[in-house]
Amino acid sequence: MTEIHSALDLIARGAHDIVKREELEARLRLGRPLRVKAGFDPTAPDLHLGHTVLLNKMRQFQDLGHTVIFLIGDFTGMIGDPTGKNVTRRPLTREDVEANARTYEAQVYKVLDRDRTEVRFNSEWFGRMGAADMIRLASQHTVARMLERDDFSKRFHGQQPIAIHEFLYPLVQGHDSVALQADVELGGTDQTFNLLMGRALQEHAGQPPQVVLTMPLLEGLDGVNKMSKSLGNYIGVDEPAIDIVTKTLKIGDDLMWRWFELLSFEVSMAELARMRVEVEAGQLNPRDAKLRLARELAARFHGAAAADQAIAGWHAVVRGEGDTSLLPLSEIPVPADGLRVAALLTAAGLTPSNSEAMRKLRERAVRIDGAVVEDPQRVLGPGFEGVLQVGKRSFARVALRPS
Repeated sequence: MTEIHSALDLIARGAHDIVKREELEARLRLGRPLRVKAGFDPTAPDLHLGHTVLLNKMRQFQDLGHTVIFLIGDFTGMIGDPTGKNVTRRPLTREDVEANARTYEAQVYKVLDRDRTEVRFNSEWFGRMGAADMIRLASQHTVARMLERDDFSKRFHGQQPIAIHEFLYPLVQGHDSVALQADVELGGTDQTFNLLMGRALQEHAGQPPQVVLTMPLLEGLDGVNKMSKSLGNYIGVDEPAIDIVTKTLKIGDDLMWRWFELLSFEVSMAELARMRVEVEAGQLNPRDAKLRLARELAARFHGAAAADQAIAGWHAVVRGEGDTSLLPLSEIPVPADGLRVAALLTAAGLTPSNSEAMRKLRERAVRIDGAVVEDPQRVLGPGFEGVLQVGKRSFARVALRPS
């Protein structure tokens, strides 16, 4: 019993809801590996930390000895998931789906154990289904039930169009669980309706209904909106280790605890609680806690050596401790007569615009190789190599090359 309760505690860590927890406990008592499913539509193949919230939970199931199914919705992706949309989303072409799907496996294995991951495509079963099969599937639910879904309801009452094929999406996702005989399905809180559809369709098919585990949507760097590439508040799993470190160290202190809970494998909930007490008592600097999280994340995606090098580079710039040559070097093409500092800061990604760069220069918040830039009109040309810094935490080691 203690072992099962420990497993339940790990599974529940960071979860928004478990439907139904008692069913999950009963299945764990059976002593067999559970089939744990999570679906990913190949619409945005560049994964960020927000995506890894689900992947982390999948890895925890793997560590407990269960079978994880990484389902790529190559068929579903051609319908277009309407979740959270107030307009009909453009379906992907077969070429789009295939191109995006190819990028997934290399990225997810930075979190998942390759040897314990079953990768499936839902075209395996839907590709064999005919029109009559789809009609039978559609007959298992009513329009009234579909309109209970929040985004459909809002669009209906707002007199915005809902295409018939969009009603198929929850049914298709639910049927995936029937085809895979899933014991557990994971998803974000915005997927609750679709996940529960799987339970209903499994019961209709005479299968035990899956347990549904929903995970919260991770807030991005701004601490307000969910992490999103379109909002620019994300950390990509393929970003350089130094970028993962520097971006993590910029998050707010309150957000840090949520990131620890949802993203860390190394810090237990008991240790996390102790760390919070130490920070509140002034015994632990929040920056040091963030450094620990930053190193863990950088090591997960790039290895321990790269993570240590990134941390050392951060110390060299921000705290003046160490060798800045440890930072990765970015080459920037410039004209033969060079670029003014403001334009260079923008080209290096340290400021969003030249006007913002000028504002930082006027505030004396810009440094080159540790020295404050006194002349806002300073020009740097080909052959320059050094560290540009804006404020305390934004920096880049650059080499200027002729364009």
